[in-house]
Amino acid sequence: MTRRPHVLMTTDAVGGVFTYAVDAAAGLHRSGFRVTLALLGPAPDRARREVLRALHGVETVETALPLDWLAPDETAVERSSAALAVLADRIGADLVHLNAAAQAAAGGFPCPVVVGHHSCLATWWRAVRGPVPMPADFVRRTEWTARGLAGADAVIAPTKAFAAETAEVYGIDRPLHLRNGRMRLPGGAVRASDREHFALAAGRLWDAGKNIRTLDRAAAGLGRPLIAAGPQRGPNGTAFVPERLLATGQLDEAGLAALMRRAAVFASAALYEPFGLAALEAAQTGCPLVLSDIPTHRELWDGAALFVAPEDVEGFAGAMRSVIDRPGLRADLAAAARERAARYTADAMVRRMIGLYAAFLDTPALREATA
Repeated sequence: MTRRPHVLMTTDAVGGVFTYAVDAAAGLHRSGFRVTLALLGPAPDRARREVLRALHGVETVETALPLDWLAPDETAVERSSAALAVLADRIGADLVHLNAAAQAAAGGFPCPVVVGHHSCLATWWRAVRGPVPMPADFVRRTEWTARGLAGADAVIAPTKAFAAETAEVYGIDRPLHLRNGRMRLPGGAVRASDREHFALAAGRLWDAGKNIRTLDRAAAGLGRPLIAAGPQRGPNGTAFVPERLLATGQLDEAGLAALMRRAAVFASAALYEPFGLAALEAAQTGCPLVLSDIPTHRELWDGAALFVAPEDVEGFAGAMRSVIDRPGLRADLAAAARERAARYTADAMVRRMIGLYAAFLDTPALREATA
């Protein structure tokens, strides 16, 4: 019997990379791969532990290794990277898929390394802080990311826009473009006419890149409730305290899906969003989208959403109000969002991922898995 090709994939339990990695691992397993999912950073909460327990056929390892953006110094990052190389060797991995570039910084991996570049401090700072020079600590951490990108055998990015941004910031060849996808949330789509008159936002509310403060201010002129789901305090101590919107805190997948099926409109005012899984999840349920006019949102949703300048408080309030108050517009946007979301499935993502693996690791076992 031919041995199944074995992929070691990393993730954290802090943000969207967790969702991406879980969907990817499940899809790879269904496609005949053996997958070990290694968790770094803060321990998963109860809801995410339940997700991991339901991930049948995928091995999970909680490493307790630090994430690069939370690591105290370069030594900790190098030790974390080296420990992943040791893990890859111990489990006999045929390929390593790291979902943070700094995890490749130390090198020494016994097999090819693919880096999924989903975000980084340098591109975040550029989008959120603009021309203000990065602090020394950020500069140092960016150097770790640069080393990891340079040491990878292949780098992938979730959108063309973010691939171009990465190439410009780090002075490297443009990463391969491999769009994210998402498993459909439980419950299916809901007709626009059956939705309740409130707006919804979701994500890491503490992250300035999500720009939830613009929506918090827009809530004053909305005339309808604006609910925001997601953690309000980050692992680095950053916190968001709402003044006008209604914050639910972190919800599990079912709770968030239930809100997305009820809301009349989903809004994101993000300044920085290399892909944006929350918008995709909302669109899958048939929820109309009002999005910040940034390159990644345009690339993914042009023609299927309303766009507003990220800092335009009145513009967001007016766009959300129009969707809620105009049934025809709401129905048109709902249909467009649902149709566009059908392009960004987990199965499509995994097929592209396997194609990359096959081109990169041409072994009999992998050829059998991808036949």
